[in-house]
Amino acid sequence: MRKPIIAGNWKMFKTRDETLQFVYAVSNVVPSIDKVDSVICAPFPMLRCLVKRQGENLRIGAQNMHFAEEGAYTGEVSATMLTSLDVTYVIIGHSERRAMFNETDESVNAKLHQAFKHQLKPILCVGETLKQREAGQTEKVISKQIKKDLAGLSETQVKDLVIAYEPIWAIGTGKTATSQIADETCGFIRQMIQKLYNKETADAIRIQYGGSVKLSNIDELMSMPNIDGALIGGASLIAEDFVKLVNAAIK
Repeated sequence: MRKPIIAGNWKMFKTRDETLQFVYAVSNVVPSIDKVDSVICAPFPMLRCLVKRQGENLRIGAQNMHFAEEGAYTGEVSATMLTSLDVTYVIIGHSERRAMFNETDESVNAKLHQAFKHQLKPILCVGETLKQREAGQTEKVISKQIKKDLAGLSETQVKDLVIAYEPIWAIGTGKTATSQIADETCGFIRQMIQKLYNKETADAIRIQYGGSVKLSNIDELMSMPNIDGALIGGASLIAEDFVKLVNAAIK
């Protein structure tokens, strides 16, 4: 049995006061980490604030990191900076980073290697545009991403990786892939992992769905055999709703 993982991606939301209100509301009421991984991926300035108050069952992640150890990269953050704050997870290759900040599969791959080097747990995002899905290119696009993004990673590393399938056309649009579509694509990703590595690795890796996940669809999505959790945007910003979303993963 793969332990489910629910991760909230706050994107560029919440002040420090709002962050404190949130973490005080959820840190002591999310379910046991033995049953589900509950993760908040917050903006860089809020990470230490959250880590200090995460409690036993909540974990904190960053939304991005650089692939270099250090250097003249104004505005960037390194893996060692994150680990020095006791951050646990990091999102890598989110579609907004790929589209708005020109991230490539090559840079995503370099970041994955760097994350594993420093014992960070990466959440790798992959997904297709609406145009690509309508053209029947979903599997081709995702296959290319997976092969390039995971290049050079070991079986052990991939087993510890989380992959978030996020159809770009469903992110922040209110549109959601049906549970069947989401499960089929997550299943295809698992088949890809088996081809690239082996069945043991494919059975171990956790694959999330992301894209307008909310209280009204979390139960159906989590009932699918290939979906091990969710990467959640807007619905994760409300403390009460986040707790409900996490609890839905262990029903």
